[in-house]
Amino acid sequence: MDPEYGQIYRTLYEEHWWWRARERIVLKEIHDLNPTDSWGSILDVGCGDGLFFPKLQALGEVEGVEPDASLVSQASLNRWNIHLRPFDSSFRGEEPFRLILFLDVLEHMQEPEPALAHALDLLEPGGIILVTVPAFPVLWTSHDEANHHFRRYTISSFRDLAGSVGMRVYRQRYFFHWLFGPKLVQRLFERTFPGDRELRNPRIPRAWANRLIEGFSVMENAALGPLRVPLGSSLLVVGTKG
Repeated sequence: MDPEYGQIYRTLYEEHWWWRARERIVLKEIHDLNPTDSWGSILDVGCGDGLFFPKLQALGEVEGVEPDASLVSQASLNRWNIHLRPFDSSFRGEEPFRLILFLDVLEHMQEPEPALAHALDLLEPGGIILVTVPAFPVLWTSHDEANHHFRRYTISSFRDLAGSVGMRVYRQRYFFHWLFGPKLVQRLFERTFPGDRELRNPRIPRAWANRLIEGFSVMENAALGPLRVPLGSSLLVVGTKG
């Protein structure tokens, strides 16, 4: 992650409509997978400063893994539940885990197969892996470069990744459907005017607009999620051991 981006990540997560909406969408998905909301052990891979932990701790015992120590505050209340290290085969944690999260993490890995395969090894029988990633290579913009992404995924390409490590996918769908159009326009603009490309960090809109976009994104997900709309700027995947 770009250092400047890392410095503002907490503010973006706590205030920006995209992070607020994604958190609500992921929590809804977790609840739908297990309406009792009793998950036992949960692992958040690439957890940063554990900003999702307060919501996850209502569902079970939470641990995190974060390889970038600069993202983890020494004053964080969650510091002692975060393993500052790479997520590789030497990590064991308090396994097995019933729920493992990769929330916009795998796109940062040049070779995501070992991480996904190791997560499968850490699952308890019947455990779940929940993944979100950026969708559609055609939507690649300077934002992906600023975030040090290696790729954007489609349902087909992620299914190939999952199959290569023995992960059985039983739910895949796009979300942030409305954002596909604006992202495509940005991509076309950057290709047409390459000299105007600039790696800019996201800005938080005015409070009223921020709340409106967040609410619209969550409502869109509730209305269109079950329809499996074939376009969106993000992809959500649920899987388990094959």
